[in-house]
Amino acid sequence: MKEIKFNTDFIKLQQFIKLSGIVGQGSDAKILILDGIVKVNGIVCTERGKKIRDGDIIEIEQFGTFKAIGE
Repeated sequence: MKEIKFNTDFIKLQQFIKLSGIVGQGSDAKILILDGIVKVNGIVCTERGKKIRDGDIIEIEQFGTFKAIGE
């Protein structure tokens, strides 16, 4: 599990995916989310603006599992 750090109280899911380095652009993250291959804390999430907070676990099929580390 890879840890992704951010220095705010929360970050939007689309921004989190971009920050993880999986995609280069937010529009590519949008496609992953809308395809239904992203889970937040074990639940499929199709909401790009979902708030990701410290300790959340994000799973992306074929890319791996990430832990959010926030301020």
